[in-house]
Amino acid sequence: METPPPPNGSKGGANSSAEHSAPERLGKYRLLSVIGNGSMGIIYKSIDPHIKRPVAVKTIRRELLTDNDPDNFMARFRIEAQAAGGLAHPNIVAVYEYGEEGEYAYIAMEFIEGRSLRECFEQKVPHSMAQVLNIMSQLLEALQYAHDRGVWHRDIKPANILVMANGRVKVTDFGIARVESSMLTEVGIIMGTPGFIAPEMYFGDVFDCRIDVFAAGVILYQLLAGVPPFAGSAEKVMFKVCYEAPLPPSVAGRLPSLQPLDDVVLKALARRPQDRFASAMEFSAALQDAVANMGRPAGSDETIIGHRAPAPELAKEPPPPSTNTLTGAGWNMDALAEIEKRLARFVGPIARVMVRRGADRAKDVGELVTWLAEQISSPIDREKFLQGAAVVAAPAKQAAAAKDRTVAGRLSAARSPDPLTAEDIATASRVLATLMGPIATVLVKRAAATAGITRQQFIATLAAQLSDEADRQRFIETLA
Repeated sequence: METPPPPNGSKGGANSSAEHSAPERLGKYRLLSVIGNGSMGIIYKSIDPHIKRPVAVKTIRRELLTDNDPDNFMARFRIEAQAAGGLAHPNIVAVYEYGEEGEYAYIAMEFIEGRSLRECFEQKVPHSMAQVLNIMSQLLEALQYAHDRGVWHRDIKPANILVMANGRVKVTDFGIARVESSMLTEVGIIMGTPGFIAPEMYFGDVFDCRIDVFAAGVILYQLLAGVPPFAGSAEKVMFKVCYEAPLPPSVAGRLPSLQPLDDVVLKALARRPQDRFASAMEFSAALQDAVANMGRPAGSDETIIGHRAPAPELAKEPPPPSTNTLTGAGWNMDALAEIEKRLARFVGPIARVMVRRGADRAKDVGELVTWLAEQISSPIDREKFLQGAAVVAAPAKQAAAAKDRTVAGRLSAARSPDPLTAEDIATASRVLATLMGPIATVLVKRAAATAGITRQQFIATLAAQLSDEADRQRFIETLA
């Protein structure tokens, strides 16, 4: 599915004639309305009559093909279903069924309520750094999953990345995916979208999964800078991709705060495949590290995570109340700013996200400071933060220390000190990610890097990042 359904479930214009000429049903699926154009045909909304779930039906009609070999093109369409149908991942649009009927071939797939990144870019929707990290982490995780199974997308672009209301990202349209066991797609055939096609494809060189890494780098560039790295006619874009290095996103977007991310983006966009990240996960890890280590401008205590105008929902915050704690009207924004400034000294620009997240959970400033202290992996830094924040909430230090003692005591009673192993680190990263999302990788890496840390101390440090007691208990039991 290349574009998400509009509110009314249909589109007019160029699709109208195709809609009128299409059959009323394909197989068991009754075609209800046109919801978009895929890379190889029209996409319709339908309902599975047996289990009553909505589906998207992607079609291709032989007479519309311009390919010199329609049979080979239809075979590629079948391979799309086989490739995508074998990818069961929460960030990949699921494929349910492939069928052929008369002059049509079709694929029934998961129906997604959301909007594409292309729509966001066209509407100039701003993205915070937390949103950028969320989108890219899920995109790269989906690509790594597909690459591990021998499937390359080959057409990663904003229209094929759908963002749901809950923040979940879905990658769609593996329509020109290359399955390593298939001989139908010949080396040298250029498939994809100008501006996202890697240089080696233009040159007709042998290529691999790093073509998807390149396209993902283009996505990240536009998310950060607000403009694509390569623009112009198809011919100009091809020349720029093959022979010109793009401006760093911090320069193109006139946002100096993005400088720590420039190297990551430009490495993903390297002209030679061997100069790019070797895998999607390597790309993701480098991006997360760069975001976590973003510094502040010299002589300024302001956090720089908001690289563009705040999202509309953040701009609608109520005015600050006149008290120093939570009231029915909301937070004292001066107190929050002071807490964020002190927290940023230990965690960097992610402090703004952490403060906003904590403010949604806490009942007063003391509870907020306690929760934030638990997110700091280093006990020394945690203590320094609490001392500095005491001017805002004096009881916070005692509350955080008591919780740390409880966690440490529980672990101590479970077993004697053990050395930390690579397996412990991998397990902790996997479990914590299910509870906290992409930031878990950064927290685990920081905790593991602490000199002389034991297995019990490692688990206790990470457990302290979880504010929910049930999540904390489950994490400890899983690892201890």
